[in-house]
Amino acid sequence: MHYLKIIVLLLLFLSFTNCASKKHKNISYLENTSEEDNPTLNIFTPKNRKYKNNPVLLFVHGGNWNSGDKKLYGFFGRNFAKKGITTVIVGYTLSPKANYDGMAKEIAKAVEWTKNNIANYNGDPNSIFLTGHSAGGHLIALIATNPKYLKDNSIIKGVILNDAAGLDMKHYLEKFPPTNSADYLTTWTANPENWKEASPLYFLDKNSPKFMIYIGSKTYESIKVSNERFLNKLHEFQPNVRPIVLKKKHIPMILQYFFPWNNRYDEIKKFIEETK
Repeated sequence: MHYLKIIVLLLLFLSFTNCASKKHKNISYLENTSEEDNPTLNIFTPKNRKYKNNPVLLFVHGGNWNSGDKKLYGFFGRNFAKKGITTVIVGYTLSPKANYDGMAKEIAKAVEWTKNNIANYNGDPNSIFLTGHSAGGHLIALIATNPKYLKDNSIIKGVILNDAAGLDMKHYLEKFPPTNSADYLTTWTANPENWKEASPLYFLDKNSPKFMIYIGSKTYESIKVSNERFLNKLHEFQPNVRPIVLKKKHIPMILQYFFPWNNRYDEIKKFIEETK
């Protein structure tokens, strides 16, 4: 009976959380694509009228670049919207239908669409932040640093990496060349020149947006290594960035956001307020 009460209270709480935000779903952000293969995005806005011209957080999901779905992350959008942040959850074409470059180009288009349209959803187009977990962390870091994706990366005010993978794919793939396993040969190609182009580490400079970094102490070794290498390079330009290390495995690093009382919400909101 005790556990039943807890479940009922949790469901009531989540129901209240849902009422605190409004969802705008399956909005197309690309032009000249057929309806069948057109990736879309969802937007979560606060219902509380006190929140106006809100900062914007654009989230990109993970899934090893060949899996995942934006519709699974409604909890992320609802919980941030409840705290006064207009939240955009982006879907994108996965491997093997696209490689990393095609994915990054789509995410960049989603950022540009957000810049041009988010005011219609009570978001501030001059206060756009990016966040992503795992492969999603790689993609947002890549478009925020590699100048081929955005004409002006100053539209990104800050980047929050959540156990990001692939920050130095060159280093990883030189040790473990891609094969058909997990569609890596399609995702990264067999050309080593592309591996460097795919690695955000090599494009960090003084103009890079401010970074906030989360890493799980129990995550995959490859993620630990690439984050360490990325951070060492980042310190040349942002010496005060310190990773927030959490005692979690890779998947729990995103699942923790299911709970609206999680400390990450206040930490990220503080980062946004101090950066914008």
